[in-house]
Amino acid sequence: MLKRIACSLIVVAAVSLFSSCFYKLNQASIPHELKTIRIDYFENNAPLVVNTLSQYFTEQLKNRIRSQTNLSIVQGNADATMTGNIIGYSIAPVSVQATNPNTPPIANASRLTITVNVTYTVNLTLPNHYEKQLSYQSQFSRYADFTGDISSHQQALIQTITQQLTEDIFNKAFANW
Repeated sequence: MLKRIACSLIVVAAVSLFSSCFYKLNQASIPHELKTIRIDYFENNAPLVVNTLSQYFTEQLKNRIRSQTNLSIVQGNADATMTGNIIGYSIAPVSVQATNPNTPPIANASRLTITVNVTYTVNLTLPNHYEKQLSYQSQFSRYADFTGDISSHQQALIQTITQQLTEDIFNKAFANW
């Protein structure tokens, strides 16, 4: 009986100790010590540039972090930093329809792909060197298919792809997947 009580106390103590290091909000796993984050402007360095993409992407990333964590977004020194740039914005055919042998094929559908580089760095010294496990440098790429002219679909496609990209970036930083 004493063994069972002792084991139970050890388990409770271990769970309490571990859970005090991290808090979860919307499946985010964030160390308690992490209170602030700086998110730098994601400059558009893609060969094809959409003027509003950098600003829109950066703001959507900030909005996701604001709405799904208790972190304060700050300028200057922060407990964590997220930097990066947009390196790809491309449109390519994904479905080609053959017409007749004397005419070139026609693209039925096209694909817009956006690619970003992201560096996430935890600037704190955390217990058991968690900051090394939490920090990362990765490339994220997402796409959406469309038919017709890009100009009539561009804004909706950018919104869809940005939502997917910010979710991927958020999950890698805060859900540890």
